[in-house]
Amino acid sequence: MYEKSIELLNRAVRDELSAVNQYMYFHFHLDDQGYELLSSLFKRTAIKEMTHVETLAERVIFLKGDVTMRAEEEVKPVQDVVEILEMAREMEKTSARNYNVWANESSANEDAVTKKIFEQLVADEEGHYDQFDNELDKVKQFGDRYLALQSIERAKSQLGAAE
Repeated sequence: MYEKSIELLNRAVRDELSAVNQYMYFHFHLDDQGYELLSSLFKRTAIKEMTHVETLAERVIFLKGDVTMRAEEEVKPVQDVVEILEMAREMEKTSARNYNVWANESSANEDAVTKKIFEQLVADEEGHYDQFDNELDKVKQFGDRYLALQSIERAKSQLGAAE
């Protein structure tokens, strides 16, 4: 009875695992470049995406399915800040759109709980989209000055810790 829900939930698991991998990749590279605030944003977002995987997996198990624990996409080696933010924003937009469609499909299959899960995911992904969009606006508006401020703040904190 819940085969379609299990299929959609597993597609979402794969999408979320892809996001976790990509965002951690971004986190590592932004941290290496000294952009602590952006790095932290991607780390926090990856952790939030991990909680999505858990919620989705728990529902699959409840529906007596098996969880597909593999990422949908390979990590893309993007290291330019603007490209990172544009890619992350597009990932969130696509996820929100898919989850909205899947919420409607779940409703049509008389699975209100899965529908509710997807609706919450839409709200979360739109929030992530907004964060990435705001950061992209700042980078585009202030350019290297905005990024330099992040590097300076990091250097200050590292110097203070060394004393």
